[in-house]
Amino acid sequence: MTALTVQGQIMQVEAQARAARWAIAAMFMANGFVMGAWAPQIPLLMPRHDVTESVLGLLILVLGLGAVSAMLFAGRLISVHGGRRVLSWFSLALIPVLPMVVFSPNLWVLALFMAVFGAMVGCMDVAMNAQAVEIERRLGRAIMSSSHGFWSLGGFIGGSVGSYIIAVWGSEVQSVATAVVVATLVLGAMPFLMPDAPVAPVAVPQAAPRTRLFPKELHVWLLGFLALFSMVPEGAVLDWAAIYLQKELGSDLFVSGLGFAFFAGAMAVMRFLGDTVRNRFGAVRTLRLSGLLGAAGLMGGALAPTDWVAIASFAVAGLGVANMVPILFSAAGNHPNLPSASAISIVTMVGYCGILVAPSSIGFLAEHLGFRPTYAALSLLLVVVAVLATQAVDADGAKALPPADAKPV
Repeated sequence: MTALTVQGQIMQVEAQARAARWAIAAMFMANGFVMGAWAPQIPLLMPRHDVTESVLGLLILVLGLGAVSAMLFAGRLISVHGGRRVLSWFSLALIPVLPMVVFSPNLWVLALFMAVFGAMVGCMDVAMNAQAVEIERRLGRAIMSSSHGFWSLGGFIGGSVGSYIIAVWGSEVQSVATAVVVATLVLGAMPFLMPDAPVAPVAVPQAAPRTRLFPKELHVWLLGFLALFSMVPEGAVLDWAAIYLQKELGSDLFVSGLGFAFFAGAMAVMRFLGDTVRNRFGAVRTLRLSGLLGAAGLMGGALAPTDWVAIASFAVAGLGVANMVPILFSAAGNHPNLPSASAISIVTMVGYCGILVAPSSIGFLAEHLGFRPTYAALSLLLVVVAVLATQAVDADGAKALPPADAKPV
């Protein structure tokens, strides 16, 4: 093979990676848009199905269990079928889930569709992050923070526009409009996702560890729990900020939906800056400062005297937590002892317990203790992440890879 042929292969893979970089951004945005549109729907489930905060918390638990269960097997699915195919499957399956939840005729059907909702979000999330790590390697630079920035941008648009549509036209119209937007993003991005063929040979030497459902590498589990501590506050804002603003600070339907919208918007801004910040200051320092800023924002939300002060505090919290999860996912994807798909699957599974499962217990605590002490206590979790930030040092280890089929001259 001539040097010219090898150079041509490298240029082809780089062109694929650049196209895939924007395709994966669209996938992150679609996923975030659904979650943002879901946030203002949550308070409406209580009067529609005549349930309390505790029952609503159990429904959110069902969603979380569906997601975490799916994440447990997502790494194996990617190993067998390829990341592009798995991402395509579950992104298509995500399109109808919000209308399915909104149009549920009774509580039992709602619980079933909540589990389906969680499973689709969970598998799509693992596949998105695995492909983002591979694109980082192909490009030789960080894209994880900005990819998650598109998730947050989608959440901001879905939450703010979704709140307006619900207030004017109702929840049913909003859910159908959400499905149309997600379908447009997903179908537009699918043809440009990173092909699976070039990455297969890279994983062959590490095939044996991939067969383990629960890897024995303790460090990856620690990264997972740090991701969990980072995501619990995010889940608390996603699922409960609207109810907190309505019940304890007197917000109307539109303003209550802005709690998560401004949180997600602030996350989006900081995540788009995150790759630059991380490349300049390093993953460990960025993670430590982010944890402290996020803790301050959550404490401000807990002590806020008015709804707009709480919304502003949630925005500060969004600035803080914005780059914590992307850094931890990059650390997992570049773990020295595990394949990327396996490590990301574990960290995603454990971490997303924070955003999907933990809020169910938050609902129970909030019903008995109130939201203010609950949000104040959650700020301490971010302090723990800041203290243990050195565990994410592998996040700075991504290096550009040659094309899989390139051979030395």
